[in-house]
Amino acid sequence: MPAHAPFSSAASHPDWKRRAVAALASLLLPACTALAPAAPEPPPPIADRVQALMPTNFLLLGEQHDAPEHQQIEREVLQALAAKGQLAGLALEMAEQGQDTRGLAPQASEAQVRTALRWNDAGWPWKAYGPVVMTAVQAGVPVMGANLPRARMKDAMADVSLDAQLNPEALKAQQDAVRTGHCNALPESQIGPMTRIQIARDRAMAQTLIQAMSPGKTVVLVSGSGHSPRVVGVPQHLPTDMEVRVVRLVAGEVGEDMKPAVYDAVWFTPALPPRDYCAEFKAARPGSAK
Repeated sequence: MPAHAPFSSAASHPDWKRRAVAALASLLLPACTALAPAAPEPPPPIADRVQALMPTNFLLLGEQHDAPEHQQIEREVLQALAAKGQLAGLALEMAEQGQDTRGLAPQASEAQVRTALRWNDAGWPWKAYGPVVMTAVQAGVPVMGANLPRARMKDAMADVSLDAQLNPEALKAQQDAVRTGHCNALPESQIGPMTRIQIARDRAMAQTLIQAMSPGKTVVLVSGSGHSPRVVGVPQHLPTDMEVRVVRLVAGEVGEDMKPAVYDAVWFTPALPPRDYCAEFKAARPGSAK
């Protein structure tokens, strides 16, 4: 045997680094797994979320008009209520008060339904809202226009009695919403008249809901989210002895008040691509530079 055996160490094996890294990983992996955030729970199915809000006379869905996922949710809400025999009817901001599908059979064609509602495709694309409307028609319940007719808007602007429909705090909040909703581009002299139109529209929608109510069933209102808040919107014009639930549909994140006093539930959908609504609004105003 030689006087000096060859020196042996971990470094003399070509795979020592691989084994060392593997051993270290086996020690650290459980800790890393424990620290990693848990995947968010998927939201319950729409049918389950609807039933959690029952029973109620009225269910208000406040949407973002250009979010296709919101119209899909509205369709699923109607299907869920109809499947349990709980759907009394559908009221729409997208059609004028006085227009409805009463008298049409569940098998009515889309053309017949559009004629009955005097549908304005330029303002409200049938491609987006047709499936929602037809779901209600095919369920055998009436679809009712709920918006203030355009012919009555001029009178509403001059009707100062509408100012008293909201308490002073709510009236100021509605005026602020009109101001910001028009991108602070309206002359201050127009804020009062435009707010009266908003109040008159909310009141018209509330009247339509009351006319359509049926014991033990729910009337659904589909409208823009500005009409649904409890503190300033349609609920302000409904009798206090009637049950109402308000759902806000939100595309992406939102920074405004989402307290239970305003909404009963907030359902989120994916964010939409960025869009400068104020630039579009100002560009569309008469006299704007092209």
